[in-house]
Amino acid sequence: MTLLLTPGDVAHIVRTQGIAGALRQLVRYVKRDFRRWGAFDKSARLAAHSPTGVIELMPISDGAQYSFKYVNGHPGNTQLGLPTVMAFGVLADVATGAPELLSELTLTTALRTAATSALAAQQLARPGSRTMALIGNGAQAEFQALAFHHLLGIDEIRLFDIDDEATAKLLRNLRHVSGLKLRPCDSTAHAVRAADIVTTVTADKTRAAILTGDMIEPGMHINAVGGDCPGKTELHPDVLRMARVVVEYEPQTRIEGDIQQMPADFAVTELWQVLDGRAPGRRHPHEVTVFDSVGFALEDFSALRWLRESALALGLGGRADLVPTPEDPKDLFAMLQAPTAHRAAPTQAPATLQSA
Repeated sequence: MTLLLTPGDVAHIVRTQGIAGALRQLVRYVKRDFRRWGAFDKSARLAAHSPTGVIELMPISDGAQYSFKYVNGHPGNTQLGLPTVMAFGVLADVATGAPELLSELTLTTALRTAATSALAAQQLARPGSRTMALIGNGAQAEFQALAFHHLLGIDEIRLFDIDDEATAKLLRNLRHVSGLKLRPCDSTAHAVRAADIVTTVTADKTRAAILTGDMIEPGMHINAVGGDCPGKTELHPDVLRMARVVVEYEPQTRIEGDIQQMPADFAVTELWQVLDGRAPGRRHPHEVTVFDSVGFALEDFSALRWLRESALALGLGGRADLVPTPEDPKDLFAMLQAPTAHRAAPTQAPATLQSA
């Protein structure tokens, strides 16, 4: 049977570990997997685009375990009462193909994205950074804010969103976080002025220039999260030209990231190279750095392993009969015959769920 984790189970894991503890654990899992980069069979995600959004599959394997994530991105969904991003994922045993875990990944994607952003910033931001501008205050903003607060020591975050209600939501959710000052701003330029780190996490599927070259100051680190599919950008090309750019998986980021605007020979460094010591992190205090983050399947692989091990330790999750188990594995048709003493009758639910 397959372990099944719902959004409630994931929320329970985070509440038990604490948001800071959960983010730290995710950073450890993600960092460990990036540092064994060569063990993974990697590919860019498979995307199906439509006028309203995109649906993607993100597979990866290290030879022992295989995972994939189903994820969408539909910026107009909030008008329908749905999240912009919805996701679930599977972790399977390569030796048999048996699915070991089926889990929600909507909450988890926000957590792993924030953890990966913080992991990159630990290598690329100036030591002692304390101020961050957060441009885009939607569903992922609180996760980014908390990751940078807890994992990098950011104590002041300057907020801007074209939707005042989004900023009000973030202020409401994080108003009790100890040691964190939240300062709403009236423009992107106001928010980024003198910031050590700038995080852009906007949702519109358009070629935007949220940050322009005149806003960038020496020593800034830019955590560009929102440009994550063809035709969707956040940084003006001038920002990329003046910066050292780090990406997750270059073949995918060339298609989906902000560097889709740049020529094919525009130089980038992959994050695993920095984490493994094959390339430097920040080289000097005045260097401008960009993490062009589009999200990569390895991060979901790491997150699914974290979820499975956390759930088993806490006794969380249900059990789902996703795969038929006939008495004779060569006789699948027998499952369709009338129940006998040796063949159980079906339950009324489409899947048999039991508490773990």
